[in-house]
Amino acid sequence: MYTPRLKEKYHKEVVPALMKQFNYSSIMEVPKIVKISLNQGVGSAISDKKILDSAVDEMTSIAGQKAVKTVSKKDISNFKLRKGMAIGVRVTLRRERMYEFLDRLISISLPRVRDFRGINDKGFDGRGNYSFGITEQLIFPEIVIDKVTKIQGMNITIVTNAKTDAEAFALLKEFGLPFKN
Repeated sequence: MYTPRLKEKYHKEVVPALMKQFNYSSIMEVPKIVKISLNQGVGSAISDKKILDSAVDEMTSIAGQKAVKTVSKKDISNFKLRKGMAIGVRVTLRRERMYEFLDRLISISLPRVRDFRGINDKGFDGRGNYSFGITEQLIFPEIVIDKVTKIQGMNITIVTNAKTDAEAFALLKEFGLPFKN
C-alpha cells in the first residue's frame, strides 16, 4: 500500500526529533498536522461569473480534490455584493492528500516564487495553527499558464493539534517548511 513521503518522514524523523526536543512522555503527545485549508477570495466574480468557474478549476487541479464556491454572508452595498453571491473558492485537505499537497508545496511550488527568501514565521495564531499567503497561483506546476485568465493569490492555513506556537513551529520546521532566518 502507498503512503506519502511526508507521512513516512513524520513517523521516522519528525516524531523522534520532537520527542527529544520537548521531552514528551508518550508518542501521542507529539503534535501532528490535522488539515490544510486553501482559500481564495475572488472579488471580481461579482461582475464576471466565468472567473469564479476558472478559479474552481484551478483550485481543484492544485489540491487534487474538488473545490467548492464560498458565498457571502451579508449584503455590502459599496461592493455591489448581495447575500448568497459566490465570491470565493475553498478546499480542505486531510490525510494522504494533505501530505501530498504539503510535499508539492515545500519541494516544488515555494522554490518557484520569485525572489524567495523563506516564508514569514509570524503567521501563527497562538493555538498552533499557521497561515500564510501566496501572491500568485502560477507557482503550482498543475496550472497551465496559457489557460490562466486572471492571476490571483490564495491563503493557506495549516491546522495542527499543537498546544503552543513553539511546538507548531518546531513541527513545521521538521517537515521542511522554509522559514525566514
